[in-house]
Amino acid sequence: EGARSGRDSGGTPEKPGFLRRSRKKCARMITVFILEPAQMTPQDNQGAKGIDPWPRGMVSSGMRHKVSGALGIIACPGGEDFTNDLVGHLKHIYLKRIEKKATSLAVKYDKTPEEIMNMLSMEEDLKSYRGVTGREKTRRAGMPPCFKINTSFTRFANGEYKSEILSSVRGMDIYIIQDVENHLPLQFSGSNSCESFELNVNEHFFCLLVTVDAAIQAGAESVTVVLPSYPYSRQHKKKGREGITAIKIGQILEFLGVKRIITLDIHSRDISNGFRRLHLEDLHASYQILLKLSEVIDLKDPDLVVVAPDIGAVDRNKFYALSLGRPLALLYKERDYSRISHNAGNNNIISMRLLGSVRDKTVFMADDILGTGSTLISAMKLLKEMGARKVICAISIPLFTGEAISHFEAAYNNKLFDMMIGTNAVRHDNKLLGQPWYIQADVSNLFARIISRLHHNLSLSELLDNRKIIARLLSSKSKNA
Repeated sequence: EGARSGRDSGGTPEKPGFLRRSRKKCARMITVFILEPAQMTPQDNQGAKGIDPWPRGMVSSGMRHKVSGALGIIACPGGEDFTNDLVGHLKHIYLKRIEKKATSLAVKYDKTPEEIMNMLSMEEDLKSYRGVTGREKTRRAGMPPCFKINTSFTRFANGEYKSEILSSVRGMDIYIIQDVENHLPLQFSGSNSCESFELNVNEHFFCLLVTVDAAIQAGAESVTVVLPSYPYSRQHKKKGREGITAIKIGQILEFLGVKRIITLDIHSRDISNGFRRLHLEDLHASYQILLKLSEVIDLKDPDLVVVAPDIGAVDRNKFYALSLGRPLALLYKERDYSRISHNAGNNNIISMRLLGSVRDKTVFMADDILGTGSTLISAMKLLKEMGARKVICAISIPLFTGEAISHFEAAYNNKLFDMMIGTNAVRHDNKLLGQPWYIQADVSNLFARIISRLHHNLSLSELLDNRKIIARLLSSKSKNA
């Protein structure tokens, strides 16, 4: 097209620009695209001016693919515990992958898996620019990398925060993990060993910002933020003269240079529509929740009914109902949005109606976020009044703000519900985890598998749409029964 129109550089309709290039340059261009890397000289690899036959990170082995840099995990103060669990799963995934690879290659090349493991380990060391240094010297063949990057966090007397990365991250794919809803006491570098601080959402978010900036300033190839609970996610639409803060949170991170956010059961999918280039991976805890639910009840129970606690939770509970093959009911609520729910005894619900039947049924009810718990306790009370035999709830982001734990403890004693399943997307202590009515589902393995697949440029479809995994779970439970 450019040749015919003569619009490329220096061309005319009579004499197109690319024809004006010397024969020598054209010959070099052809050589660059034909030769394999093993046959190419450093001069050939440069190609003609402005031509890069295989962009950085690409190789030619019959088929082009991206070779990722090293993987590094940074834990912000609030996400330390979640990171430790996640890194443990990452190491297990690494070992499983390398053992599977060594076993298949051993059969193909008539060698022992140990020999293949040593060869793979040597290949990793050869790829390293710095060679084998530090703690890598003691790492035996086949052992997983450390993954976690040591970072120092300082809280100054005026409330400012500083993040300092203690080892080189240049050229690495960095994943920064932060639990913005962790309100347990935390310690910082340089402070008194007995001094601890309880951070709110805004302080946790600013810790994340300074850590992202530190990673980018240190030369990280890419930065991904892992937020098990997305801050301000309930401020996703306007009801008057107010901001859409949920989108602004992502835009701030995008402006800093973050390429991707990984979160769990975000309150509204519309949030991702407010970003230009930032990718948002919204994970679902449905499989982990059903795994715990199967320990409490029979998932094939014909008396099981799935109930959506409000209109906003219909899609989530419809997914559970279709996966389990159970009927779906709905609680319809009318709210007075001029009032704010401060605790379970004072909510903004005017009226509530049940669409469907729950009499003598076991009710399973799922929601994304639990704050004060006022609406959920009201729903439990109505379901019991309507004749429900059992009420079991599942929450992806269990905040339990204010006196929520005490209110649910009282509701449990009054037999308003039987069990609640939450995730470790928010860190809690034994005040909640020690309750007889609470079960915690671990989602750190899900995040680890997503990070591993992203780093190796593999498809996420099976983990983002987990219907097949749930079907296998139900099939295995049926066989065991």
